Amino acid sequence: MTDDETVRQEYEVVVIGGGPAGQTAGLYTTRLGHATAVVERGGGRAAMMQDVHNLLGVTEETSGAEFLETGREQLESYGCDVVRDFVSSVSKTDDGRYRVCASDADYVAESVVLATGFDDVRPQPPLPRTGRGLHYCLHCDAYMFVDQPVYVMGHGDSAATVAAIMLNFTDEVDLLTRGDEPTWSDDTAAMLEGHPIDVIRQDVAGVRNGEDGWLEALEFADGSVREYRGGFAMYGSEYNNGLAADLGCDVNDDGTVAVDDHGRTSVENVYAVGDLTPGHNQVPVALGEGAKAGISIHWSLREFPRELEETETTAAVRDEEVPGIPDELLEQAVSFHTYD
Repeated sequence: MTDDETVRQEYEVVVIGGGPAGQTAGLYTTRLGHATAVVERGGGRAAMMQDVHNLLGVTEETSGAEFLETGREQLESYGCDVVRDFVSSVSKTDDGRYRVCASDADYVAESVVLATGFDDVRPQPPLPRTGRGLHYCLHCDAYMFVDQPVYVMGHGDSAATVAAIMLNFTDEVDLLTRGDEPTWSDDTAAMLEGHPIDVIRQDVAGVRNGEDGWLEALEFADGSVREYRGGFAMYGSEYNNGLAADLGCDVNDDGTVAVDDHGRTSVENVYAVGDLTPGHNQVPVALGEGAKAGISIHWSLREFPRELEETETTAAVRDEEVPGIPDELLEQAVSFHTYD
């Protein structure tokens, strides 16, 4: 699409990222009467979940992709525009709003929500990217490996700590450095010495899976084979904070975007939610952060009640000015609540 063909669309709120946090922020702002677009590139950590865990009301037979698709359908049923597009930049306009530039269109918004998350640093082959035997979320998946042989892959303090935590669930835990020299501290080394954790320094040479697709064993460069039901890769995270940095938002040393309790960044009317921010990287946490940001945005954008000074210096609110919800969302809401 050329510059001349680029379409600019105006919204009160544009959410960048369609994971659980971004969808929830868009859900709240839409239902609270604000024209909202959720612009997502697709994929993401939640989409890769084969089964959803730790989410009340959602059974574990539900995949991440199914969970997100249901969310998209709900958003659209309330009048939110859900757009598949890649956002390349966000900048402030002369009138104080934000211009969101994507591949297929430009969007202008009064408030922007950054829900761009992070990417797990994945281990090198022969390990798969993710799936039945390679996991990244201890709090989501540790329950799956109770009383099962487990590996933790990595060579830093976080990997060693996760290996020790897994002893709460099983007595068979190996820490795989894959030929890398450990970078953990002396205190961590002493901790490992005091716990029944085998440190395996050989690299992984092969993977054995059962007929059901679950991991059965790993083969090592020295010819040894060790049985595992699954494990965790601990190589860190790459935060998708480029848009936040370009806007001038404060970014923490670990790459997360600094926010207050309502998801507000250091830049006015710019919010960040979900895995992009500090805290537990969990779907229920992301839902709560999206909800709080959506409510905060509503408080900043809603028409009524008007400030006392404004009503004292101008005429009272006229009948034709209410309700404050945009016409298209009003019609959508009336249609939504019309029952046969």
